[in-house]
Amino acid sequence: MRLIEQLVNTSPIFNFTNFVPSPEKIAALEVRMAGLGVTEENLTEKFIQGSGSGGQKINKTASCVYLKHAHSGIEVKCQQQRSRELNRYIARRELCERLEEIRDGKKSAKKQAQEKIRRQKRRRSRRAKNRMLDAKSKHADKKNLRKPPGRND
Repeated sequence: MRLIEQLVNTSPIFNFTNFVPSPEKIAALEVRMAGLGVTEENLTEKFIQGSGSGGQKINKTASCVYLKHAHSGIEVKCQQQRSRELNRYIARRELCERLEEIRDGKKSAKKQAQEKIRRQKRRRSRRAKNRMLDAKSKHADKKNLRKPPGRND
């Protein structure tokens, strides 16, 4: 059974605008999954109760999707949306991203962004800090030389 048929058949209130991504997006995801060799038979899918912020509604409904790819052992847990069907789509998309990351041997854009922020927050070494301060003072001296003579600001 195709993914779109599963989403249509299992949705309690089927409405494309609110609960399920467009058929074009689902078809594109199916092509992507087929290219990676992922089939629905390879996936173990469970619906578990969510946790975290969102109050009683999140804690009572089983809208959190747990996916496990049998061949690679990759596990994905998705609770981004209130809709179970949308979470199913997002979980499959994230699984594809992780498999592509492993296959291509490069880091995902999300991990690259996290590392960039980590590098920016990292403290400078004493040597780098002194070098930066020396450069700043040289630049300040250069700017002071540009001032017209006689001004003592």
